[in-house]
Amino acid sequence: MIAESKTTRLVIVEDDECLLASLTAVLASQRDMAVVGSYLSTEEAMEGTDWLAVDVLVTDLSLPGRSGVHLIAAATMQNPHIYSLVHTVHDDREWLFDALRAGATGYMIKGLPVLETLAAVRAVALGTPSLSPSVAHFLIAEFRSRSSTNTEEMLSAREIELLSLSAQGLIYKEIGQKLAISPGTVHSHIKRIYRKLQATSRAQALRRAQSLGYLRAKGQAEV
Repeated sequence: MIAESKTTRLVIVEDDECLLASLTAVLASQRDMAVVGSYLSTEEAMEGTDWLAVDVLVTDLSLPGRSGVHLIAAATMQNPHIYSLVHTVHDDREWLFDALRAGATGYMIKGLPVLETLAAVRAVALGTPSLSPSVAHFLIAEFRSRSSTNTEEMLSAREIELLSLSAQGLIYKEIGQKLAISPGTVHSHIKRIYRKLQATSRAQALRRAQSLGYLRAKGQAEV
């Protein structure tokens, strides 16, 4: 016997009355979906919805009053199991990341074919992320920037020079004398270098700098 498909309970929030009516009609016509709320603003949705009885929130971001980002966060706080699908004209990274941080699972750009919108709602209802191609590249770029090692771009020539002197075992005062800066300034540089190299000691910083090609492999003094 084939199990009956679960009906996805939807709340739709959109400040364009015509689009809200159209979107509500399309989603409500699906056998596996039930629209339990249809609102023009965040405030109306928060006042009129029992979020524990909702599976998927479909919301615009630019709403009168509080934004869709706020709505996603508030709905998720009341029901941690809810999934949210953004349906918006905004295809820039700021809106995308704000929505994802608030708890959105999907992000679709308005104007897509109806079948694509329905597919996105069904995917999100299963907890599967769904992104329009025009915004997906922002996530790819973010992932690459976080995954790649770009420390070489971060260290300045002065910081590399300071590292070389530190590798020789010089103390802050001696480094300062060679670079014509105060020991306090040396200390500030060291702290910045540690942060950039994700190190907690001179020995660790020097090993990290050596592995990245800043310093030649040779014996180095430990702290």
